[in-house]
Amino acid sequence: MLNEKELLADVPAGLYIAGEWAEGERPAGLKVFDPATGELLKTIADGSPADGIRALDAAVAAADDWAATAPRARGEILRRAFDLLQERADDFALLMTLEMGKPLAEARGEVTYGGEFLRWFSEESVRITGRYGTNPEGTGRIIVTQHPVGPCFLITPWNFPLAMATRKIAPALAAGCTVVIKPAALTPLTTLYFAKLMADAGLPAGVLNVVTTTSSGAVSSPIIADPRLRKLSFTGSTPVGRALLKEASENVLRTSMELGGNAPFVVFDDADLDRAVDGAMLAKFRNIGEACTAANRFIVHESVVEEFADRVTDRVRRLKVGRGTEDGVAIGPLIDGKAVAKASELVSDAVGRGARLRVGGSAIDGAGSFFEPTVISDVAPGSEILREEIFGPVLAIVPFRDEDDAVRIANDTEYGLVSYAYTRDLARGQRLIERLQTGMMGLNVGVVSNAAAPFGGVKQSGLGREGGFEGIHEYLSTKYTLTPDPFA
Repeated sequence: MLNEKELLADVPAGLYIAGEWAEGERPAGLKVFDPATGELLKTIADGSPADGIRALDAAVAAADDWAATAPRARGEILRRAFDLLQERADDFALLMTLEMGKPLAEARGEVTYGGEFLRWFSEESVRITGRYGTNPEGTGRIIVTQHPVGPCFLITPWNFPLAMATRKIAPALAAGCTVVIKPAALTPLTTLYFAKLMADAGLPAGVLNVVTTTSSGAVSSPIIADPRLRKLSFTGSTPVGRALLKEASENVLRTSMELGGNAPFVVFDDADLDRAVDGAMLAKFRNIGEACTAANRFIVHESVVEEFADRVTDRVRRLKVGRGTEDGVAIGPLIDGKAVAKASELVSDAVGRGARLRVGGSAIDGAGSFFEPTVISDVAPGSEILREEIFGPVLAIVPFRDEDDAVRIANDTEYGLVSYAYTRDLARGQRLIERLQTGMMGLNVGVVSNAAAPFGGVKQSGLGREGGFEGIHEYLSTKYTLTPDPFA
């Protein structure tokens, strides 16, 4: 394992275009900071719109050869990348902790999770299927085949720097597509380091291209407007997703959108409270609460709400806050000062409307962007914290009366990414699967993400699915061919 200085020196500082590391057109560069200290980690290339088009040029030039590469060969490269990631797991974990702030233990978990997309789609690359059969009239044969969509533009967020990259890159490459990826300006180092790993795994030049930039819109718009691009995949906020969908509509691009969330966590009166509290801690405080799958609203039956609140408050009081590299730290810094300000505003609004502050509730003075792990209960309807995605270590509790009341509160949002529910009643669990308006659900579990499962939401939480058997089809187009009856 490299130390911090060695690791940062080992991360490339350039754009990765056509298999070469290149300087960006902007001389000042993109500065990456440690959110735990505010100190500069590294200055890297700051790509321009022209750099983005050069990256697309490279992806287009490599597209035909990569599409014609045998599925087994594509899969073997992804498998080698998986193996290399296991060998370099400690380095990737440390890098994510440095640039994003998450505790080192959680960063190691992300390496495991992100690696599984490489392994899963290395296996799926050889399982792309079609079908052949007689048409109903008996006059010909129907042939259905799957083909790579073409060059893809992938935009990833800052909160899971490795997993969000592998979750998009792996299925695209497995399907035979070439890509341009633009990581978030706050956490670009992991993607650059991953591109270096992919080159070491034998990925041909131009198949994967990386553009880092401080001007996301200016770089993205020309790429999306280019008629050679055939697919856009974005993970981020719903407002940005809406804007990108408008741009993508001009060329009728295939799109995948993994957008915002407002996850309900429903605890019924018959729930196993030990399991519910354990699940709540995972669903809320994993990744410092900075996850689209983080539970946002804890909807708890009125008969157990006080006991649940007391238990989670006791657990939250014991969470250690600090730089993610320190032993025993459970809560690292939020990504920047804006995230701290938002958490403060949401808590203040809720308390101002009558919510009870049980623990935390304030920014932590000193270096870095830290916010106290927080529990508030008796949150009133209309509070902003029930409508906006928190993206921080704040657990907000709302009581409910009965199942219909719980479902009404849970569904009272424009979002529909994931829901969580705790109950011992099997029939109730089955009803909730059908009644809760989300693309994913955790029934008596606090973490749902898995590379073998389709990840995605409904309503304004997005379009399409990532992971699972479904994930590779986001990067494939279906062609139907009719041939004459060969026996006629």
